[in-house]
Amino acid sequence: MEFHELLRRIDERSTVLRTTVAAAPSLDVQVPTCPEWTLLDLARHIGVGRRSWAATVAAGPDAPAKITVEDAPPGEREALTAWLAASTQELLNALREAGPDRGCWTWWRRSQSPRTCAAVARHQLQEIAVHTYDAQLAVGSAQPLPPEVALDGVEEFLFTCCATTAAWPHESAVVDHHATEGRSWRLWLSADGARIARFTPATDEEPDVSVRGTASDLVLLFYGRVPLDDLKVEGDRQVYERLIDWDPGV
Repeated sequence: MEFHELLRRIDERSTVLRTTVAAAPSLDVQVPTCPEWTLLDLARHIGVGRRSWAATVAAGPDAPAKITVEDAPPGEREALTAWLAASTQELLNALREAGPDRGCWTWWRRSQSPRTCAAVARHQLQEIAVHTYDAQLAVGSAQPLPPEVALDGVEEFLFTCCATTAAWPHESAVVDHHATEGRSWRLWLSADGARIARFTPATDEEPDVSVRGTASDLVLLFYGRVPLDDLKVEGDRQVYERLIDWDPGV
């Protein structure tokens, strides 16, 4: 997505999250996908996290670490949703002022994603989209991620969280991901690390395992929101289970 579209989508998903919080029967409902959190805890995580990333973006490329902002949210519902809106606006303002190409501190260092404000915006969209799903699930109204957000999310996760120069500690393998919306990605795992590319499934190289589902289900699988059994798996399932368990330290 273009930078302006990423920012628009962040705003849109944040609005849906606030609407969900405002309509919840109680802020004390548990979040099934984050079992240690109530909906209020989730809202706090979202708000404080966006303010911290806003400060990190504003600090520029020389920031040595993510800047932590502690700002306790109000417990009253109307004030809480206003606080969440202000948190999102802080992030959007910082990103707009910085622009897509400026460098920014990121926790990913050895991945295929750049360390720029555009990459930060891309990852922020996915974090907010997944947590919006969490909030919806907590109140019994979970919806799939919007298709364009989810398609970008599959690629963003693979390039940011899977690609690495850290050695794959098992036998070399090829893993394919297929979104039913018509996009596919190939992951090569070896002693040289993990490398990702988008591809068209018309190659002689057969993968060791492939996973197929909607883009939304793929993203939710990546973030541990749905089990592998919810998607179609072909080939050596153990390879994929090892991939799920692997922490490459990107």
